[in-house]
Amino acid sequence: MAYVISDECISCGACAADCPCEAISEGAEHYEIDADKCVDCGACAAGCPVEAISQGE
Repeated sequence: MAYVISDECISCGACAADCPCEAISEGAEHYEIDADKCVDCGACAAGCPVEAISQGE
């Protein structure tokens, strides 16, 4: 299952910089992960300073 970004996101961009698949982009309210591009590596979650990224269900 792809990772997801919650509303706790502060739009710092750290996750987008850490994503090797370029699956993360800035959304209307916060950054978003394209589930079709996500390879479940967890690099984005590891780099998030506010722990706003988790594995989706």
